[in-house]
Amino acid sequence: MSARRSILPVFVPHLGCPHACIFCDQRRISGQPRPVTPQDVRALVRQSAALPRSGAARQLAFYGGSFTAIPEAVQNALLEAGREAIEEGRVDSLRLSTRPDAVDEEILERLWSFGVRTIELGAQSMDEEVLRRSGRGHSAEKVRRAARLIREAGFELILQMMTGLPGDTLEKSLYTARELIALEPDGVRIYPTVIVRGTELFDLWQRGEFREHTVEEAVDWCARLLPLFEAAGIPVIRLGLNPTEELSAGEAAAGAYHPALGELVKSRILLNRARDLLLSVPAGASVRLGVRRKLLSQALGQHRQNLETLLREYPQIGLEIVPVDDAAQDLFLLGK
Repeated sequence: MSARRSILPVFVPHLGCPHACIFCDQRRISGQPRPVTPQDVRALVRQSAALPRSGAARQLAFYGGSFTAIPEAVQNALLEAGREAIEEGRVDSLRLSTRPDAVDEEILERLWSFGVRTIELGAQSMDEEVLRRSGRGHSAEKVRRAARLIREAGFELILQMMTGLPGDTLEKSLYTARELIALEPDGVRIYPTVIVRGTELFDLWQRGEFREHTVEEAVDWCARLLPLFEAAGIPVIRLGLNPTEELSAGEAAAGAYHPALGELVKSRILLNRARDLLLSVPAGASVRLGVRRKLLSQALGQHRQNLETLLREYPQIGLEIVPVDDAAQDLFLLGK
């Protein structure tokens, strides 16, 4: 997947999606209070024309809902506005997100004709119990079939997964990651569960029937998931919900909502790697951990929390974390 890309996001909240996933309130998640219109799309494209292109391919992206599950006439009107932008040379292609059970050969052929080249597929989990308890309304096999159809039709495929849904465990999330890797996507988004006011999940949580997926738990789980995708050469293009004013002001009632969740996860990965390296260091030794200079703040952790944790867990070792220019590895032993 090319990193040279500029995204123009258009949020299409819910708009008649036939399923009511218990975690979903797309208006609050996207910050979009009303349905988007073709006129809105054209206005966004005109506004973007003043922005420098800088050589990056530009995609108009329909986010926020299950695009192919909304009425086809609405889809086509929005897609036509996007195709006009392609014909005018203002964008290069279209992108959208949708559900596994709202994809078939005919739908994909229609999307391609409008200039859609990237499809984000909300898998969320590959565990049947988690899918059922979350009200997804589709099976894991539907995910596999939709992903196969999308790839065979020539689209770029982005898969989305969630952690901490009802019935989920670390082991189930690891299973989901491995199953998604087997589908060979071009990229992945990971969204730890956030409890949004007004959702069924919020009601379950208030009644004590759902235990929240905390930021700490999400960081721990995602620090196990991210290396799996990296080892498979699959980029994780997003960790956690995009912050919005509504979510930050209290609509995110509980759960794994943090504006810098991705940084926390990357910092935790470096902490775990440091722990592994220090296992071989004998008591009484002094050691320096080298880290790529650009990753120094992540290695030290927020408020130097990683360093303090390591000093507490390995009091018998003299430890220093030092930045290294042009390092071949993220984190390594400089010497004992």
